Amino acid sequence: MHTYDALVIGAGQAGLAAGYYLRLAGLDFTMIDAGDSIGASWRNRWDSLRLFTPSRYNALPGMPFPGPRYALPTKDEVADYLEGYARAFRLPVRLDSPVASLRGNGGRFETTTQDGLTLHSKAVIVATGANQRPHVPSFAPQLAKEIAQIHSSDYRRPGQLPPGKVLVVGAGNSGAQIALELAESGREVVLSGPDTGTLPRRVLGRDVYDWLWPTIMRPAVDSLFGRRLMGGRLFAGDPLIGMKTSALQRPGLSRVGRMASSRDGLPVLDDGSAIHEVAATVWCTGFRPDYDWIELPALGLDGYPAHRYGVAEHVRALGFLGMRFQRRMGSSLLGGVGEDAEYVVNQLIAQLRATERKSWNTPLESPSRSSPSPSPGSSASIATAPSTRP
Repeated sequence: MHTYDALVIGAGQAGLAAGYYLRLAGLDFTMIDAGDSIGASWRNRWDSLRLFTPSRYNALPGMPFPGPRYALPTKDEVADYLEGYARAFRLPVRLDSPVASLRGNGGRFETTTQDGLTLHSKAVIVATGANQRPHVPSFAPQLAKEIAQIHSSDYRRPGQLPPGKVLVVGAGNSGAQIALELAESGREVVLSGPDTGTLPRRVLGRDVYDWLWPTIMRPAVDSLFGRRLMGGRLFAGDPLIGMKTSALQRPGLSRVGRMASSRDGLPVLDDGSAIHEVAATVWCTGFRPDYDWIELPALGLDGYPAHRYGVAEHVRALGFLGMRFQRRMGSSLLGGVGEDAEYVVNQLIAQLRATERKSWNTPLESPSRSSPSPSPGSSASIATAPSTRP
């Protein structure tokens, strides 16, 4: 039975960044992904999607993002980049391999895919991201059956929806972009959700990310500034980047408050008023975690991983990547995940080495809860790893 040093579950940007550092460290590892191609999760987004981060801030470690530094890449350009990245660093990715279970077995990890493949490893990095399951409100099934419903993850283009008024629920970046696209196609659109504020594309002659990246995106989540950001005391939500509020003030597009419930099959706002004559609803209401396949004491009561900067608190040699606010404010962004990947790989290597030195054979099913959590100042490192700081 072959046992890998490490297994990476998920081959999106987070998993590929982990693979880069595992390759750099000379470990025996493999990677699995549920998609039929690398970058599939990007290709399967709506047709007109563009990143709001410029190319210079979208690079994974070791390979710049191609094109003009301040271009805003399309979804397919991101997917092409990820495919090229995997080829450039010869990352061993097995596709079409959704995971059925991850459990401990005799001090090692045992990962089983839905097609019955079983992989054994000393360490595992779960790089599926924290938000895999599309979320819609609990009252969505109570809407009239005549109202077509679709989540933003399944939306592709305006022609996909039936004729008539469209209600877009959720006024963040995705909701605003989809609502604007529908309105520009000639549809009557109602955008539901509180105003999250806006940030201009350029500030003092420079792209806004030239200011955001070294300031807002850099603080650690447990710093005073990071806690204020996460607590919503500086921003009410994710502000619209490069889209003025006036852009949403156009004929055919109206804004209303938060959608709160349904009544007699109609969508109802938090002020009690109902929206009539809706033909379709697009739910831009985000995602929720889906870690039900992890059969280890690695999750908190909220369903999210219990971790310190991506290193599991109660299961040794288990790491997570791609989560929002994992270590820094920019952790979930394409250009921010590389630094997290370097940290998690270093910490897992240190744990494996400590285990080998102590001949520690504690089963994964019975982790020691008295073991100290890894700290950001750990001396573990990959000596040849290049800096990923922007």
